[in-house]
Amino acid sequence: MRKQSIIKKYRKQIWGKFVQAVQEFEMVEENDKIAVCISGGKDSMLLAKCMQELKRHSDTNFDLIFIVMDPGYNELNRQRIIENSKIMNIPIEIFDSNIFEVIKETKGNSPCYLCARMRRGCLYSKAQELGCNKIALGHHFNDVIETILLNIIYNGKFSGMLPILDSDNFENMKLIRPMFYIK
Repeated sequence: MRKQSIIKKYRKQIWGKFVQAVQEFEMVEENDKIAVCISGGKDSMLLAKCMQELKRHSDTNFDLIFIVMDPGYNELNRQRIIENSKIMNIPIEIFDSNIFEVIKETKGNSPCYLCARMRRGCLYSKAQELGCNKIALGHHFNDVIETILLNIIYNGKFSGMLPILDSDNFENMKLIRPMFYIK
């Protein structure tokens, strides 16, 4: 992927909407240290490239760290993330967690909610350990809509993802979703 392709070729669909969300919700501020959370999927890898480009072209001084939590991937998946990160010139820092083991032990019907909460907690904790004040996630417009629909269907209430969120459990930490407007 050429660096300019996100800014030029995908200006309308990706870059413009990315910058719009960052600016509109004031997601990136002077002296921020942002942990860009990478799962290895296309959404988080795109987020990483957009954040690199934002840093390169921004007048705002901020730092980025690219973290990958391994919740118990098989070796092939972990290696694929490492290789793709090298190809895309994303300097990742991998850390391990035992989330998949813990989830296997739960007796509930749907461990998804618990797994998501545990992953988020691990990401916040690692980011805070690295001196970050924000974590960036690759949730996009479609994720926002799906979350609203799932909450209506399964919880009977209208609620969804916010583009920026103060952490309840990690002091002085925020979660940002810079791809909020990207479909």
